[in-house]
Formats: sequence, structure tokens, C-alpha cells
Amino acid sequence: MRIRVISSRKEIFALNPNERIVHLAFRPSNKDIFGLVETCPKIEVIQLPKSYMGTISKSIEMFLEMQKTQLIEGDVWGHRKGINEYYAIPYSVIEKIREMRIDGKNNVDIEVKISKENGLNPEMVAYIMNKEAPA
Repeated sequence: MRIRVISSRKEIFALNPNERIVHLAFRPSNKDIFGLVETCPKIEVIQLPKSYMGTISKSIEMFLEMQKTQLIEGDVWGHRKGINEYYAIPYSVIEKIREMRIDGKNNVDIEVKISKENGLNPEMVAYIMNKEAPA
């Protein structure tokens, strides 16, 4: 699973229309979010750093909800845009989730443990559980 890291608004209109998960490393305006959804109609998740989450308007939150696009707080720790425009979630994370499910762990316990071990937000772990490691 890969997260497309977008570091400036200039990149939005050059994105692959099939992008499903993006991390915005800048403070987006309403216009930026509308442009992102227009450019990437299949988008499922927009991740923002915690410091930017408070600046998202209620109307954009409602718009994303209507589009069935999740707005998730989080960071891409250790990623360097100059090396790669994508942050890859290690396959080992998906395998660990599957193992924990086989062992009978509940979703909340999995989210907490995987989040702590891998620096991922619990909401992102929940998304991964639903998409890549379904029960």
C-alpha cells in the first residue's frame, strides 16, 4: 500500500487520476481539496498533519463525507520527498494485522498496537485493516 505525498498545491493537477490515498504536506485551502477530488475521482483517503486538521472547514468535511472520502490525521514519518513521491506502508504491517486477527485480537487492540509500533495513526490502521487485511 502506498500513500502519495503531495508537498505543494502545484502538484495537485498533475496527479494520477487513480490515486486513492494522499498525504497533504501543506495547509490546503477549500479550493485545493475540491481540485484534489476533481483530479482524483477515486480518492478514498486524505491524510493531513495534526496541525492542519483544525484549519479544515466544516463544509469541506461535509463535502468529503458526501464523496465517501476519509479525512485522516497523521504523518508520514521518515519519508523524504526528494527520494520518492510515495510513502510505502510496509507489507510486514499488513502481515502483522492478519496475524493478530488470526490470534483473535479485536480491532481496537490491533489499531493501538500497530499504531504504536509503526508510527501510523489508528484511523490509518483501521483503513488498512478494511482494505488490505479484511477479516
